Amino acid sequence: MLQITFLGTVSGIPTKDRNHSAIIFEHYTDKKSTLLFDCGEGTQKQLMQSGISFMDIDNIFISHWHADHFAGLIPLIQTMNMEKRKKELTIFGPEAERFVANIIDLGYFGLRFPVNAINVPFEGDEITKIFDGEEFEVLSIPTLHTVPSAAYCFKEKDRWNIDLNKMKELGLKRGYWLNKLKKHGEAEYKSKKIKIEDVSNKTEGLKVVYTGDTKPCETVVKISQQADILIHDGTFLELDESQGKYHADVAEAAKIAKKADVKQLILTHLSRRYNKDDIKEMEERAKKIFPNTKIAHDFMKVELRK
Repeated sequence: MLQITFLGTVSGIPTKDRNHSAIIFEHYTDKKSTLLFDCGEGTQKQLMQSGISFMDIDNIFISHWHADHFAGLIPLIQTMNMEKRKKELTIFGPEAERFVANIIDLGYFGLRFPVNAINVPFEGDEITKIFDGEEFEVLSIPTLHTVPSAAYCFKEKDRWNIDLNKMKELGLKRGYWLNKLKKHGEAEYKSKKIKIEDVSNKTEGLKVVYTGDTKPCETVVKISQQADILIHDGTFLELDESQGKYHADVAEAAKIAKKADVKQLILTHLSRRYNKDDIKEMEERAKKIFPNTKIAHDFMKVELRK
């Protein structure tokens, strides 16, 4: 199961109701994994209000280095330090080594725990696997913004469930060889090579994509194919190109969701100019193109199960 919590959903300048960009992914299997995507100003207070422990976070993924997406790292890391954190924290992002080093050098405090920085590609159109865990992986792809930027894809690994009827049909019996089959995808049984698909049924893993800030682009379509959820920049009701903003309006984001054949679109990173009536209109406009659309709000939770 994957639970997504939107901690911040505003663009640029926060409002009384909307904090800067930050989204928590909590993945539950035999153990829980907590991932943070972007970390705008005030993220640690949003975490406290949500009831999610910031000490559980081991990996942070920054879409780009504009302050409304990373400024919360500075106090968050210092609070972790004051709470005597010992385990490593890893921060991913375009040019992460450069920016994380600068953040660590700010102020007079000595870290008690290691902070690792992983650079994420921000040029081209290739999908890159940047994190590989036991139960899931995280992929990235460059996007179009005013500074180096990337979208992220959380992909739960597919699960194979042994089908006893298939085993019976092939004359196979249970044994230690099944452990090797599950681990490596193939194994030998009485000198015969057996592939996992021969005796199992596949359940596809969950897939969620987060774009950060971006103009509509084909790289997002590429990485979002058939995702369960696409969380897309929906900064504007209608984008005036004369503004020169490298963002998306809600209709453009809906077209991306439709083209990528995703199951659900969630729009975030809303400009502070919009009131509740405007936001209702934003959702209605997006739904005309892609019906299964929601507008995110702070502390909104979404649960996904397969």
